[in-house]
Amino acid sequence: MHESTNLKTHHRRRREQPLLRRRHWCCSFTTPPLSPDNPALSHSSSSCKKTQVPSSFSPQTQKTPLARRILSPGRVSPISDHPIIIPNTPQNQTLPKSPLHPVESGITARDDENLGVFDVRLNLKGKNGGSLVLELGSEILAANSPVFADLIADYRKNLRGLCRIEVPDVDNLNVFRETLELMFEEDIEKKLLKIGVFRAIDILEVSASIKFSRSVSSCLKYLEAVPWTEEEEEKLRNLFTKLNLDDVKTTDILDRLCSLNLDSQQPLTKQLISSITTCTDTNAGNELKSLIKGLLSKSSVYNKDSPDLNKDDIYTACESCLKSLTILLEEASGDKPTSQKPTKNKRVKPLLERISKQVDNINWLLDILLDHQMGEEFVDLWVNQDELLEMHKNASPMVRYELSRISAMVFVAIGTRRIHCPSEMRLGLLQMWFRPMLLDFGWLQRCKKGLDMKALEEAMGQALLTLPLKEQYALFMDWFRCFSKNGNECPNLSKAFQIWWRRSFLRGSETFAVESR
Repeated sequence: MHESTNLKTHHRRRREQPLLRRRHWCCSFTTPPLSPDNPALSHSSSSCKKTQVPSSFSPQTQKTPLARRILSPGRVSPISDHPIIIPNTPQNQTLPKSPLHPVESGITARDDENLGVFDVRLNLKGKNGGSLVLELGSEILAANSPVFADLIADYRKNLRGLCRIEVPDVDNLNVFRETLELMFEEDIEKKLLKIGVFRAIDILEVSASIKFSRSVSSCLKYLEAVPWTEEEEEKLRNLFTKLNLDDVKTTDILDRLCSLNLDSQQPLTKQLISSITTCTDTNAGNELKSLIKGLLSKSSVYNKDSPDLNKDDIYTACESCLKSLTILLEEASGDKPTSQKPTKNKRVKPLLERISKQVDNINWLLDILLDHQMGEEFVDLWVNQDELLEMHKNASPMVRYELSRISAMVFVAIGTRRIHCPSEMRLGLLQMWFRPMLLDFGWLQRCKKGLDMKALEEAMGQALLTLPLKEQYALFMDWFRCFSKNGNECPNLSKAFQIWWRRSFLRGSETFAVESR
């Protein structure tokens, strides 16, 4: 019984021994397998050479040992004494998904008599120092590119066999390869749909350089039919300054890139401003105001090469809005009948809404003038609105405070140094519109409509301090009396009042010392 047990154990160990040895080199690689990378270990690996594939594997498995599935192609299996030779695969079956045949730098050229389909070797040299070697057929290359057709013909005059062509100073090796791959495509435009606009522009440049006309035509057709981003548009514009293409689609693309041949931008700007100031939809009007102001802004990227804004057009629009505002205030006071009568298809908006809209238009135009340093004449225009000032005295607070919204913007522009006007003009402005501002400040706090009240208080004080001290005295006394009665309903100009006081009653170095604290 004991002997039978030992015998079974012995047979079991004999059966398990090959499996243990096979796992030893296959999984852990404790004993490095024989390969070209380890030639020095060939004499010490006799035990591995003797190891055979177990008979339990199928014939197909015996033909391809396990090590062949682990090692990279071309390495020698440690199982067999004879290296496994990879049979030569026909060229038309090597890379069915890619027509180009990349070649490593260490591989030698095949025999001239066995070139097969790939009889041209392109050595692409990148500008950044990289390189790419490709093998492809001369027939396809010559049929699609006259440039390569001439190079191949010149090479074949003197030499036979594998044609070697070097292409130096390639900007992008991958783009050049993708362009060559398009020679094997029947529908290039369909391929471009997957590539995208940005890459198609690069392919267009390479195609034009090698005179690959089929690709050039497809790229132009694709680019003309799709929208561009600003980055793609700029890249395409730069490319067309370098290329001279004779294609129908070239004209269509240039029509999208070139500016309009208008005599001036000014008539167009005048039309746009007129359309906005007469817009009846409030939301659409606000959206268009933001759009046009951004386009006309001095800092806008769209305004680099455009001519200066016509100041007269802006002031003409301002005068038109002021005239409309006067008519509406007369209607609010009851001196004139309503200027708009409702109809079946047209609903008349409330009077207060129409007044507020005209004030918004005036402030929007003033903001454009300030951005172009043209706001000085608006101060003179606002000072001469005697009729509006008279209406302010008789109008209700909820109507008259709209006029103070215009004054507030002018005060902020002067206090923040965006307007530089003579002392007489500043004095006339403050004498005319400072007291109405004191009355309407409470309403402005409740209906700000985007107005920064702290900035307004600071700007009012700074504007007062630009006047002569004697003129400041009268206006500061008006503010002092108003503030003592109404408190928070009046602007707080305490800081500016302190500065006026020190300048008026302290002299010389003492004034400087107090103000510098």
